[in-house]
Amino acid sequence: MATINPYLNFDGQAEEAFKFYQSVFGGELSMQKMKDAPGTENLPDSEKDLVMHVALPIGGNILMASDCISSMGHRLNPGNNYYVSLSPDSREEATRIFETLAEGGTIEMPLEDMFWGDYFGSLKDRFGIQWMINFNNNK
Repeated sequence: MATINPYLNFDGQAEEAFKFYQSVFGGELSMQKMKDAPGTENLPDSEKDLVMHVALPIGGNILMASDCISSMGHRLNPGNNYYVSLSPDSREEATRIFETLAEGGTIEMPLEDMFWGDYFGSLKDRFGIQWMINFNNNK
């Protein structure tokens, strides 16, 4: 069976975003900057400290990301075609994660008991990443 790990792209905010996510979820960050990769010597100075790859283990999954490098033709086009869906182990943890991610962001659907029986909410965090928090009340 395959493992699915969300991969996010940022426009120069990957490091800031992942330090924030680390404050929410804990865990050890693994991060490489563009300046550390072979063949990046000719990048503009403004892009050398951008994130080439960052990873944060969350439970049995890994949240990963990189910054878009405009000199290489990469462009960030934020949209509404993605969410990171989390299923915390407790209702209390679901509330804590939701409230922390919502700081400076926009709540799309408040965290509440839903007709299908779960405690669910969705939001866009201050970095434009969309999250679904879903706790199965039957646990």
